[in-house]
Amino acid sequence: MEAYFDNSATTRVLEPVKDIVVKIMTEDYGNPSAKHKKGMDAERYIKEAAEIIAGTLKVAPKEIVFTSGGSESNNMALIETAMANKRAGNHIISTGIEHASVYNPLAFLEEQGFSVTYLPVDAQGHIRLEELEAAIRPETILVSIMYVNNEIGAVEPIEAISKVIKKKNPSILFHVDAIQAYGKFVIRPKRQGIDLLSVSAHKIHGPKGVGFLYVDQRVKIRPLIYGGGQQRGMRSGTENVPGIAGMGVAAKIMYTDHGEKMQSMTALKDYMIDRLSEIDGVTVNSLSGDLSAPQIVSASFSDIRSEVLLHALEEREIYVSSGSACSSNHPAVSGTLKGIGVKPELLDSTLRFSFGVYSTKEEIDYSIDVLKELLPVLRRYQRG
Repeated sequence: MEAYFDNSATTRVLEPVKDIVVKIMTEDYGNPSAKHKKGMDAERYIKEAAEIIAGTLKVAPKEIVFTSGGSESNNMALIETAMANKRAGNHIISTGIEHASVYNPLAFLEEQGFSVTYLPVDAQGHIRLEELEAAIRPETILVSIMYVNNEIGAVEPIEAISKVIKKKNPSILFHVDAIQAYGKFVIRPKRQGIDLLSVSAHKIHGPKGVGFLYVDQRVKIRPLIYGGGQQRGMRSGTENVPGIAGMGVAAKIMYTDHGEKMQSMTALKDYMIDRLSEIDGVTVNSLSGDLSAPQIVSASFSDIRSEVLLHALEEREIYVSSGSACSSNHPAVSGTLKGIGVKPELLDSTLRFSFGVYSTKEEIDYSIDVLKELLPVLRRYQRG
């Protein structure tokens, strides 16, 4: 059988998502900027998607800017907010466990003269609020902290973080990379004190190549892309109508009976943790229950390289990840695993199992049986 446990890299699209994407590509294919009926029909899809997504967050549709995905959303949130507010200060705060689409824009901003403080995390992957408070300076203009860590599923205390920031200086903007959190958590930016929020569609069973950035209407930010003035001038270029509509459908489905969906996913995560714990030489790096995200389990396998195990599992049609898929072509030691104190000898022996709405208990059982069979053989082979 096939067992797909790489849903944090990408997900299989839902059937209604596929249907609306195909319909728009083949029937309602007008340019949303056109003045004729096909153009107006296309524009209607965009408006409906914005309303659906805004509804899931309890924000205004005009505060949703559609992008090409999570990386663009993060780049826009960081670079264009920093540039727009640089007269107020040049200091940014983030963490040492961010995704490359946050870390690399921050590195670019450092080249432009900005100063960045990277907060460490504890053994569970959480920042310490007192260290955040101590890091805030008079020249701090932006804080960027991910909601859910993409490698171990650690959930940061977003509302508490915002309270620390806003108490120290209400003008400091708070950006949240919610790419692994949207669809899994009920997120309320206004209540939680989030000024900017990044999301990607293909993490929630939507299409690839589309996402959005929530921008509170009070935020001062520049466009990343200039051109024809689409999306109120915030993101020029003809909109990806099939992708946007598909994302809207995916968002609506994920937030329908949301509690039941996440309860089932958490049960799968906990079952995977229990089954992995049966195997000698396996260390689980993710927390069970509500202490971590419902869709991610990180596990380290002693005396075997993660890449070797990944490909051995692949031969049995079990698909997992050895790190962030967005960085998989550039192997490097995980800052997250180092940050939480994983033993040095296990840093290159860790896999991520991630779940979606199509994941099943039977897939877990199959995978555990295969692991129990493979691990002794692979360890003997690696020892020579």
